[in-house]
Amino acid sequence: MRIISIVLIIFLLMLQYRLWFGKNSVPDYLALEDEIIRQQEDNDKLRQRNKLLYADTDDLKSGVEAIEERARNELGMIKANETFFRIIPSKQHHDEG
Repeated sequence: MRIISIVLIIFLLMLQYRLWFGKNSVPDYLALEDEIIRQQEDNDKLRQRNKLLYADTDDLKSGVEAIEERARNELGMIKANETFFRIIPSKQHHDEG
């Protein structure tokens, strides 16, 4: 009877070792949960960015105004018979002493 108890205790200790320190142990499980949470946050950010990009492409496909706005802002283009004014702020020099 004593030998069976010792064998069962040894078996229990081996299982506990695997549970806490072996492959796929509790710490591994917790680390994977944290990684899943981080990945879900990254995915949410990317989904939001994709929504903005889809809205931008839909805007470009459907309307001339968005294309015109891009041409003006990014390429510096102007319409025919249109005057372009660039206002450059003056630089004020202050003597620091």
